Amino acid sequence: MTLSNELYWLTLTLLMTSLFWLPYIINRMAEQGVLSAVWDPYGRTDTGKDWASRMMQAHQNSVENLVIFAPLVIMVNSMGLNSEITATACMVYFLVRMIHYLAFTFAVPVLRVVTFIIGFGVQSLLAVTLLKG
Repeated sequence: MTLSNELYWLTLTLLMTSLFWLPYIINRMAEQGVLSAVWDPYGRTDTGKDWASRMMQAHQNSVENLVIFAPLVIMVNSMGLNSEITATACMVYFLVRMIHYLAFTFAVPVLRVVTFIIGFGVQSLLAVTLLKG
C-alpha cells in the first residue's frame, strides 16, 4: 500500500506546518532565556522581534488554511478522484505555503498575497473536483 501523490503532498504539508513554530520559540528562548520562555503562565506571545511576530502569524495562517486543505485532499483521495491535476495542485499548495511563510516572515507583501491567493485557488480546485465528482 502506497500513498497517493495527493496524500504524499498533504503529509509533507502537515510536517512542514508542524515545524513552523520552531524558529520563533527558539528566538523567544534566546531573548528571554529558556526558563522564562517556557514558564509563562499567561501564554504571552510577544517576542520583541518583528520577524518573529510575523513568523508566528504565518504559522497561525498556515494552520487555519490546513483545516480547509487537508479534508479536501482526504475527500478527493477517498472518492477516487485523484488525477494529475489534483496531484499537481497539492504539490503547488505545499510550495506556495512554504513561500507564503517566508514572505510573511520577511515582510514581502505582494509575494505573500499572491501565494495566499494561489493556495486558495488550489483549495477551490479541489472543492470543484469534489462537486463535479
